[in-house]
Amino acid sequence: MLPLDTALELNRPHTVRFGSDTLSTLPAWVQDQGYRRPFVVADPVNAARVGLLGIDPAAVFGAVRGEPDLRMLEAALAQVADADVVIGFGGGSAMDLAKLVAVLAASDLTLDDISGPGRAPKRKLGLVQVPTTAGTGSEVGTRALITDPTTHAKIATESPHLLADLAIIDPTLTVSVPAPITATTGIDALAHCVEAFTSKRAHPVIDAYALEGIKLVGAYLHRAVADGTDLEARAGLALASFYGGICLGPVNTTAGHAVAYPLGTRFGLPHGLANTLIFPHTLAVNAPAAREKSLSICAALGQPVSDIGQVRIAARHYCESLGVDMTLSAHGVPEIAFDTLAKDAHAIRRLLDWNPVDLTQDDIRKIYEAAENAA
Repeated sequence: MLPLDTALELNRPHTVRFGSDTLSTLPAWVQDQGYRRPFVVADPVNAARVGLLGIDPAAVFGAVRGEPDLRMLEAALAQVADADVVIGFGGGSAMDLAKLVAVLAASDLTLDDISGPGRAPKRKLGLVQVPTTAGTGSEVGTRALITDPTTHAKIATESPHLLADLAIIDPTLTVSVPAPITATTGIDALAHCVEAFTSKRAHPVIDAYALEGIKLVGAYLHRAVADGTDLEARAGLALASFYGGICLGPVNTTAGHAVAYPLGTRFGLPHGLANTLIFPHTLAVNAPAAREKSLSICAALGQPVSDIGQVRIAARHYCESLGVDMTLSAHGVPEIAFDTLAKDAHAIRRLLDWNPVDLTQDDIRKIYEAAENAA
């Protein structure tokens, strides 16, 4: 962990509205800002319920499916026309795509011009984020990830100008999320907090958010999976996701996400599911370098252990108790792909360089093997 007096910068959306029925405040905000031509970016499910936003959009791009890629970005930009505010309505994929559209629209810039850290300029369009799942925390983040379908690599863009003017976190929007997706998006939020908590650049300021997010997942994820209408549980997970998003800004994720990403880009696994399958194994690999934190994580999840050798079993049991089949092959990932996956993951230095344990390509392959063999 970095010393308490280490400089740290926290960036958040200008306004965050959290709680039940906060979505009802969107129309008045849009009107007060003088916006007349909203452009909504959504997945097909949320495009079908865009009426919940209470506005009359000029256009809706409702074709966000799986991980956003360059083709989706091009298609969305082709529809944005003369919009003056972009609204991301959905999970992390829709919100990440909305960030990039808001920056690139009404400009001559391309993704190559803005990708990387600190290169995206000030937006000419407004930006609102409305999450409908509790997992990514993208609504409060400064990053957007998009996949290059040719290389299967994720392109990261990071800038304070990707932050929303308004983020509305209304847990009632997540009530209809099916139990399996609730489970895996909840683990994604957990992974954000855990990886920031155990990172080489973990910071006491962020640790407070990370540990509280972990505790919230431990308290509420099982409840939300068992009863999707449990609004208190839904709110608890929405808050955990929010805290995870805060962790992503100044600290970010480490090996867990690096190892999970190729499962999405190569095999189309949803981001939350990929992170769930990998979570117990990177937690266990990193435990020797973060012993007390790893034990506290297990305790917060209701899986107390006294020895770090038990971390993998405890974390895997937690994920399985949510109804997730934790073998890679069950989700279409064959062992023959492990070498390629390990090579892809090992190249994601922006995350792996901050992992508490240095991992070789062979170490990463062994993580995939452990994920397949319940080892």
